[in-house]
Amino acid sequence: MKNILNPNFDNVAIGFSVICAVHCLFLPVIILLFPAISASIFGSEDFHSLLLYFIIPSSVIALTLGCNKHGKFYVYFYGIIGITILLAASIFGHDYLGETGEIIFTLIGTTIISFGHFKNQKLCDECCN
Repeated sequence: MKNILNPNFDNVAIGFSVICAVHCLFLPVIILLFPAISASIFGSEDFHSLLLYFIIPSSVIALTLGCNKHGKFYVYFYGIIGITILLAASIFGHDYLGETGEIIFTLIGTTIISFGHFKNQKLCDECCN
């Protein structure tokens, strides 16, 4: 039986990454339907930066705990690559790549991070359960 007080940080990190991807994909449509959202934090470009404050620590914690448990430290590279892409998309994406480029880079980054967390979970399950 799983301890409900011990969260699976991989799932938490994946959740934050998915929120980032969904926000990036659907915000333009939502703003068309509900223009008042553009005046809130959800309609701001700063929301991506805010999400990074959650994505980065949760990913570092999850990958550190997992790698210490299963000993396969190459899984860190998925996190490093995904976070680097997300940071680049957040900082430079809109100015240098346009809105479409920013969305594509964000989706690539979140996909790589999520894959790393799925791999981390699988390795933890194989070695220790």
